Amino acid sequence: MSSLQPVRGTHDLIGETQRRFAHVIETARRITGLYGFDEWATPIFEDTRVFKRTLGDTSDVVSKEMYTFEDRGGESLTLRPEGTASVCRALVTNGLTQSLPQKVFYAGPMFRYERPQKGRYRQFHQIGAELLGAAEPLADAEVIAMGRDILQALGIARDTVLELNTLGDLESRTAWRAALVTYFSERRDELSSESQNRLERNPLRILDSKSPQDRAVVEDAPLISGFLTPLAQTFWDDLRKTLDILGVGFRENPRIVRGLDYYSHTAFEFVTERLGTQGTVLAGGRYDGLVSEMGGPQTPAIGWAGGIERLSMLLEEAPAAPRPVMVVPMGEGAAATGLTVLQALRGAHIRAETSYRGNLKRRMERANRLNATHAIVIGEDEVARGVVQVRDLDRGEQTEVAMDQVTSFLHGLSQDA
Repeated sequence: MSSLQPVRGTHDLIGETQRRFAHVIETARRITGLYGFDEWATPIFEDTRVFKRTLGDTSDVVSKEMYTFEDRGGESLTLRPEGTASVCRALVTNGLTQSLPQKVFYAGPMFRYERPQKGRYRQFHQIGAELLGAAEPLADAEVIAMGRDILQALGIARDTVLELNTLGDLESRTAWRAALVTYFSERRDELSSESQNRLERNPLRILDSKSPQDRAVVEDAPLISGFLTPLAQTFWDDLRKTLDILGVGFRENPRIVRGLDYYSHTAFEFVTERLGTQGTVLAGGRYDGLVSEMGGPQTPAIGWAGGIERLSMLLEEAPAAPRPVMVVPMGEGAAATGLTVLQALRGAHIRAETSYRGNLKRRMERANRLNATHAIVIGEDEVARGVVQVRDLDRGEQTEVAMDQVTSFLHGLSQDA
């Protein structure tokens, strides 16, 4: 075995693993398309400021987890740790803030220097959706419902629960933040050293702490529900009513937070108990100030991202590998005809393969290894008569078919199946 292995925290996508990944992406692409979302693709690396501005210097992602490097021109670049910031940057730099709303779907790899574990990698993959330019609760409900529909289409919705919270408007959150500072300051000595530092810089992030020491303190911290302005309360009520109309079930979780000032109102997570501690499979929220952080105008937005690794792990079974038709020319006189038939099948959108060497037995063994549906056997006699032998490898039946009718014959079999 080679000493060269995938870098720690990365993995190869081959065979069943790749089919699971492709199924998640194709399903998400199909469902988001039904909601009118267009797919965007942004660069894998960006100017480091794109993420420092949006994720915040106090976040773990910026302070500990980003893959940042200086290129040969002296520019600081970062492999993208998430997709939302890049989408917002693309909205501004492509002059699309005058053409709102924009509905965006994306899929691709992200990078964070984290401790690898089940469902968590240093190169991981996400699907995501952003609705840019809509301020109404209906937009939030629609985006959440779309996420639910993707989980249903994947057959895993029954294994997940939607948890929902409000972060209020700026006035609500400012009052809540002040109450949290007072509360945590009084219990400062009970906090971890990391949360003590957060108390000075971004106290809302203490609510995200996974430390058992911090969790005990957070348990009795003030909830934002006591600080909502009438406008924020109305938004929260309208969101829940609309989700009810759309048939999207949820449970309220007041501990779901986002720590930066441009987050507002809705925060949500689809969670599962099947993946242990890595239980969040799709999560998002409203971020009305993020586009302006990129130099654009104040633009309301709502979005989510889902981990493809985790979603694919929840699939009950991998999509079946596609089954080919095997073209088996026998003898030098049949080789050219075999190639003609092979390309005719591919031109008719039939997956087709051939063997490069070997006698009939070895070629048929390869057909069986590939789980081929049929073998098209062409000998010199078949060439002379303008026919092929189509062997059904599941039933063991063989039919002689005119060479120019083989594609229509196979299409007819697929329609009858």
